[in-house]
Amino acid sequence: MTGYKVLDLTRILAGPYCSMILGDLGAEIIKIEHPEHGDDTRSWGPPFINGESVYFFSVNRNKKSVCINMKHKEGSDLLRQLAAKCDILIENFLPRTLHKYELGYQHLKEINPGLIYCSITGYGQTGPWSLRPGYDVITSAVGGMLHITGTEEGDLDCLCDVYFVEPCKVGVAVTDLSTGLYAHGAIMAALLHKHKTGEGQHIDCNLFSTQVATLVHLGANYLNNGIEAKRLGTAHGSIVPYEAFRTADGHLVVGAGNNSQFLNLLQMMGLEQYSEDARFKSNALRVENRSTLLDILRKRFEENTTDEWSSLFEGAGFPFGPINDLSQVFKNPQIKANRLVQKMNHSTAGEIKLPGPAVQYSKSKTILQGAPPTLGQHTDEVLESVLGLDVDYLSWLREDGVIH
Repeated sequence: MTGYKVLDLTRILAGPYCSMILGDLGAEIIKIEHPEHGDDTRSWGPPFINGESVYFFSVNRNKKSVCINMKHKEGSDLLRQLAAKCDILIENFLPRTLHKYELGYQHLKEINPGLIYCSITGYGQTGPWSLRPGYDVITSAVGGMLHITGTEEGDLDCLCDVYFVEPCKVGVAVTDLSTGLYAHGAIMAALLHKHKTGEGQHIDCNLFSTQVATLVHLGANYLNNGIEAKRLGTAHGSIVPYEAFRTADGHLVVGAGNNSQFLNLLQMMGLEQYSEDARFKSNALRVENRSTLLDILRKRFEENTTDEWSSLFEGAGFPFGPINDLSQVFKNPQIKANRLVQKMNHSTAGEIKLPGPAVQYSKSKTILQGAPPTLGQHTDEVLESVLGLDVDYLSWLREDGVIH
């Protein structure tokens, strides 16, 4: 995407994750921030490195920080001028908020008909919930994710000695991240449309729709069969075995999605006597007899350590893997093979390390253009190079509180 300019009016996670991916592909990302405090995640911590938030680092590489107060008339004028020079605009304000500053799609398409304008919201541009703010864990709850995430029995309530089912959020904000990925894909599709027709367009992307869409088979199960999903811990409602098993010293996750894989698993575990058991001849029967089969497998798994099972299963025809903590994750040799850790030199934090781009290309290359910016680091540079503003005018704007 080298040569494309993106005006990034997003903050927190979904939007910045989307624009970071575009930056990895070579686009110039002009990140607009509030002059006083910037992106909300600049204050999210600890940890901090020399006052800079590591959370902010994680989704803001390859960007230029420009501080403009859009509530100031001259500030909104500057943003309209930048939008006229950009190919893509991404924003995550509540619907109609930017219309107050004449920065809505209807305003900007008049000055830049080819502009691809991507809006990321909690619930969409229309409908009874459209004006509600949306955060990951809230839309995860409303969209069904928290209902299906957690252990089957829950935790023991020590006060009354009964088990209760407790909802559990996923460790990272997967609804935000999935929405950022959806937005990235939608922008690329809109670029293809623009190449064919010359037309820009407005993209309505939101956390709620993303969450409902990513219910996939559980959503389809309910819509077609009325089957209500439930929490199963690491297990799968439609595949057995497919979950984490306790070993002598930890856990190992194993999946057998077809009969061949299941028979291979039995053979490698020394349980060949069950290969002709009528209760386990098909996946549907294994699901039906889930408890019986899992009792057999669990007892066997507890006889060896995680490393012993991993060594035994090496080269197997079924997928398996230990439950790693982050120290184990980043020691994995596949990390280096996939070039998943990138080092960057930050202007105040020094050398930092970040999880790098997840995709490699045989022809194209992902580009590390620069470390996450300090607040307002590129304000003068961008306004001079993109809009041609002179030093005296920039000084006046700064004195008047329009830029920082």
